[in-house]
Amino acid sequence: MQEKKSALEQHIAVFGGSGSGKTVLVSSFYGAAQEASFLKQSLYRVVAEDIGQGARLNRNYLGMRDEARAPDLTRFAATSYAFSIKLKEQPSPKASKTQPFHALRLVWHDYPGDWFEQGASGEEARRRVDTFRSLLGSDVALLLVDGQRLLDHAGEEERYLKSLFSNYANGLLALKDDLLEEGTPLLQFPRIWIVALSKADLLPHMDVFKFRDLLDLKAADDLDELRKVLAGFAQNPSAMSVAEDFLLLSSAKFEPNKIEVDKRVGIDLVLPVAALLPLGRHAKWARLGQLPTKVAEGIINGGSKLLAAALLGRQKKGKLGALLALLSPDVIDEAAQMAGDKLRELNAQALAKHNFVTATLTQFQMDLDKGEEDDVLLRSLM
Repeated sequence: MQEKKSALEQHIAVFGGSGSGKTVLVSSFYGAAQEASFLKQSLYRVVAEDIGQGARLNRNYLGMRDEARAPDLTRFAATSYAFSIKLKEQPSPKASKTQPFHALRLVWHDYPGDWFEQGASGEEARRRVDTFRSLLGSDVALLLVDGQRLLDHAGEEERYLKSLFSNYANGLLALKDDLLEEGTPLLQFPRIWIVALSKADLLPHMDVFKFRDLLDLKAADDLDELRKVLAGFAQNPSAMSVAEDFLLLSSAKFEPNKIEVDKRVGIDLVLPVAALLPLGRHAKWARLGQLPTKVAEGIINGGSKLLAAALLGRQKKGKLGALLALLSPDVIDEAAQMAGDKLRELNAQALAKHNFVTATLTQFQMDLDKGEEDDVLLRSLM
């Protein structure tokens, strides 16, 4: 990371079958962040870098909120959305000079579900490969399980789940030869693959533990096959986490002629997951020596150490490189394990000092902890 770069960039890739709700998810994420109630209480604003994209996403959201109209299905459309997470208030001059970075940038990659369900050749096949390459910088990927499809297959969920995870695996295998030069696994590849239940409002009885148990009962072998396929893409696949983390997602509560957008589940965790979930996983893998050397160097001396320093409120004096040199790799472990009263105290101190980057990141960490308390998020203990 360059010292002059004032924003820390995080990527998340979202995969789901056709109709699984990917467009609704990103529309709900963005539209809810434009609500007056959010803007009044939040430390930051979510700004779409492409004004046209932002307008379309907000229109989708307003259509749900005001007209009970769900967004149109998008077919074969691969889209990347870039959002700047900008602080509403400027930090104090002292905090501004000493913060490791001043903003976050989230890039949300939406991979078309149709591409997992239909073959391709020629130009279409090349487009799929190019699209997948664009999301290789993501640390986190979401694999969506469609709640409506689970309902449709009640009592025989394994039929749907087997088809879904097989489509994911086969779709990835179809890209493999074009992505791996001379069969060499990739250094840069998403290493955290979360299984997320979309349209969770349709299954109100199902908390994240029941969701995990359903997958273990009905799709354990299929998920294991998917793990093997993903392991074939990355160097040192021991530094991968596939279907070890679980998340419930609902963009709104959908009823006949009524869509309640304020009854969301898990959407507010997407940004904290993208920003902070990799921190703990990187710390563990680096500590155990499971990361490829080049990747470990990039993590320890780049984004993760920078993120850890900001989360802990560590200050830079002079050049940013001097701060990174002084911080030991243990700072990532320290930041990843921050919780409870200590985390809340650090958040309060950051707010008092107008250190809004640390305040925002500590709030993200508290949001993740609250997600686990509410049985919406289940993070791996491995």
